Amino acid sequence: MKRREFITLLGGAVTAWPFATAAQQSMPVIGFLDTGSEAVNAKYVAAFRDGLRQSGFVEGENVSIEYRWANGDYSRLPALTAELVRIPVAVLATGGGEPTARAARAATASIPIVFDSGTSPVELGLVASLSHPGANMTGVNQMVEEVVAKQIGLLHDLVPEARVIGMLVDSNLPRMERLVSNAQAAVRTLGCGLRVVSASTDGDFDGAFGTLAQERIGAVFVGPTPFFASRRARIIALAANHKIPALYVRREFASDGGLISYGTSLPNTYRQIGIYVGRILKGEKPAELPIVQPTKFDLAINLKTAKALDLTVPSALLALADEVIE
Repeated sequence: MKRREFITLLGGAVTAWPFATAAQQSMPVIGFLDTGSEAVNAKYVAAFRDGLRQSGFVEGENVSIEYRWANGDYSRLPALTAELVRIPVAVLATGGGEPTARAARAATASIPIVFDSGTSPVELGLVASLSHPGANMTGVNQMVEEVVAKQIGLLHDLVPEARVIGMLVDSNLPRMERLVSNAQAAVRTLGCGLRVVSASTDGDFDGAFGTLAQERIGAVFVGPTPFFASRRARIIALAANHKIPALYVRREFASDGGLISYGTSLPNTYRQIGIYVGRILKGEKPAELPIVQPTKFDLAINLKTAKALDLTVPSALLALADEVIE
């Protein structure tokens, strides 16, 4: 079963946002920028379109969408964003966290932007406050940093004998140091150690998992990053080959053979981005649309993978799961 719930806060007064390009074209153009790939993110794009439909917009009927994909290469984001701004688009929707949000912010101060962020967008300097973002940006905060302790705790519940927990991180992701700091605090309360390994290119994964296996790390927390999501199959295979129990942030890892996942619902995130884009196209200001934050995080457990690892999942943990994959 899946239980997902988001707080959707209503914005303030409905006020027209000037769109010179919308007046010049038969239908408004939305720019969609993402750090991932079209193939991997197909279900998220579907959720985004669903959000648009909830606001009365259907691609190809009364709105068009220009897509740009970075395919895990953050260095491409400035050029891709510049392409969308030059079109120009009426609204810019970004997925994939802080890298796309920052690229969009650097590219335009006038085109409305709806983003998602794993970190507080106030701390990142993207918005003035959660309730009144100000300027031309609003979006969804996935609260990635806030749930690290819970994720580490769940992994420890599943593999209590692990005296050292590994953490796979993408060193190219902004504010990764904060995630590691939160993980270090979490393992201290559990009486465990933390071994951090990095993979920021395709050539790093074999070495990172080889290090974890050589040092007999009991379990690994695969940190949040669009780069890892785009390499999902490879990471799952490496964890299985080295017989390392792994917890992931995205539910798709568990459904594709990963052991356990805990985090926000990404389809809900993209759906909310679509809803906000539609509301802006109807005339609301991004400055007055509050940042949306999740109140529910999904736990998925793959029992087939647990069996392959000779792990017995505690009944208490199974009772907490939103989805058990058999």
